[in-house]
Amino acid sequence: MHRFYSDPDRSSDETALLTPEDAHHALDVLRLHEGSNVELIDRGNRFSAVIESAENKNVLLRKISPLPSTETHVSFSLFQGIPKGDKMDLIVQKAVELGVVRIIPVKMSRCVIHLDDKDAIRKRDRWQKIAREAGKQCGRCIVPEVFHPVPLHNLDTFRDLIQKLVVPWESADRYGPLAFVRDHPDIQSLGIIIGPEGGIGSDEMEYLSTLSATPLTLGRRILRTETAGLAAISAFSALYGEME
Repeated sequence: MHRFYSDPDRSSDETALLTPEDAHHALDVLRLHEGSNVELIDRGNRFSAVIESAENKNVLLRKISPLPSTETHVSFSLFQGIPKGDKMDLIVQKAVELGVVRIIPVKMSRCVIHLDDKDAIRKRDRWQKIAREAGKQCGRCIVPEVFHPVPLHNLDTFRDLIQKLVVPWESADRYGPLAFVRDHPDIQSLGIIIGPEGGIGSDEMEYLSTLSATPLTLGRRILRTETAGLAAISAFSALYGEME
């Protein structure tokens, strides 16, 4: 079934208008019409819905019944050291599919790419668009936010949003996701910090220790930056029962 986002400023308990982008997609690309059954994502909830009217590029949906939420019970945030090339596109897309609620690109000392303000704005806008499309494809009830890139030493500004921080690190030993979940079975929010291609420096780990970030191992093999975060999110999702 085709899935669309509402315009949250023009929705009610019974009806919702689509965003202009989704209205164009519904009418001009998919050729849907009045009476077509669709799935609606509206203000953090999912509904089965029907197109009630389509006039002057305004598509009005009537909600039929609520659908189960697709959001995780644990709120996952990904702090990703900015990788080179287009790797971040893949990371954003797959992290959204796996259930993260926010993605924060992080400037670290070993990042190969260095973005000026203009490039950072352009990249962030691109990543947010990718997050939106990934969320629609996989049926997310929210569009995860991709933040403007921040220096590592600004991570303390996110502490009110996150209960615990973990850092997959190649020098961590004998303490992985399973041990962490056994020690923290009831957390509500978890931040995962991933280094860029060159990894995380020892001075950066010292700073993260002041934030009470927990170093973790993800096994005997060294994972690429575009693999490590996705592996960690998947592991924690499974261990916290999100894949049951």
